[in-house]
Amino acid sequence: MDKGAPVIYGLEFQARALTAQTAELDAVRFLIGTQSLKLSSNQVHLVELNEETGNLKTQIFQHSAGEIWSIQASPSEPDKFITCYNTLTDDGLCQMKGALWKIPSSHDCNDIVPLEKLADIDTTAHGIDLKTITYNPTDGAKAVSVVDNNFVLWDINFKPQVVTVGTLSSKGQPKFTNGKWNPHNSCNQFTTLNENHVRGWDFRDPKEPVWIISSAHSQIIRDLDFNPNRQYYLSTCGDDGYMKFWDIRNPTEPVLSRMEHSHWVWSIRINRFHDQLVLTSSSDSRVILCSIASVAAEPIGNVSAPEEGVSMEEICTKEKLEDGVLSKYEEHEDSVYAVEWSSADPWTFASLSYDGRLVINRVPRKYKYQILL
Repeated sequence: MDKGAPVIYGLEFQARALTAQTAELDAVRFLIGTQSLKLSSNQVHLVELNEETGNLKTQIFQHSAGEIWSIQASPSEPDKFITCYNTLTDDGLCQMKGALWKIPSSHDCNDIVPLEKLADIDTTAHGIDLKTITYNPTDGAKAVSVVDNNFVLWDINFKPQVVTVGTLSSKGQPKFTNGKWNPHNSCNQFTTLNENHVRGWDFRDPKEPVWIISSAHSQIIRDLDFNPNRQYYLSTCGDDGYMKFWDIRNPTEPVLSRMEHSHWVWSIRINRFHDQLVLTSSSDSRVILCSIASVAAEPIGNVSAPEEGVSMEEICTKEKLEDGVLSKYEEHEDSVYAVEWSSADPWTFASLSYDGRLVINRVPRKYKYQILL
């Protein structure tokens, strides 16, 4: 694969839901969920990149339940995932629902076959505005749904069962807009977004948040991500165009703020292995790769063998990366709603725009060796 050339895959329908196949550590794979207005026509695409040739292997599955707004891959079983989807009730009204799915074990790759529904995750007792259902980062038997002003911990090992419910109670009953597990503290904490506020909750006593970042952005916050290598650090992004980095022990001011996009920032992702690498995607149709070295953990590991055409002398003369933009990717022509790092290759990532275009890129080689030095 040419390290500088993007690989582009076009879907028939609009899309905004993307996830890496988290439990797959040997192949670069991503799952995409579509948003066709004809609800029964929706699909899940499994896309695999051949890193040597740059070719894509794709499989398409029917998701006739409705248009997919969120898709989350299991951290432990590659063939399982969760979707939140919009569908019609018997009364002809739109309703958000959640379900656990399995990719069929045997099928012809050229056929579009239905997914196997393992279970419905019925959140209707807790509200109607379902935003996401997200897996525990390490335990595929646990998930949290974010619905109205509630976050609900589920045991989904067999039939989904409610374990714990946390509720945001205040004037006007504001609704959550998103949420994410905190991968630290034995995964006992969950973080929610509502409007421009961030709250951390402990499942063991979810009555009140354990920390709050009030008015973290001047407008609505769209996404957050935790630094997997620094316990108290997280990142946020939102409609004000900023990405911000926080130490939750001192939530009054961000550790770092940067504005690289010219419109709403929909997604932010910190690299799990090299946490100074941060991806953002925006309604300005761009994906931006930044180095945020000032809030990264100390580098670990040794320099790997150089790729063909790169000498050790060339590597050793390079300076360490500083904070700033490393690359801007402009292969999209519509709002880029999602960006995700590969779980199999720390240098590969995918982005998805609303017009159904998936673009797979790699971190430029010159930055890779500056990081590994």
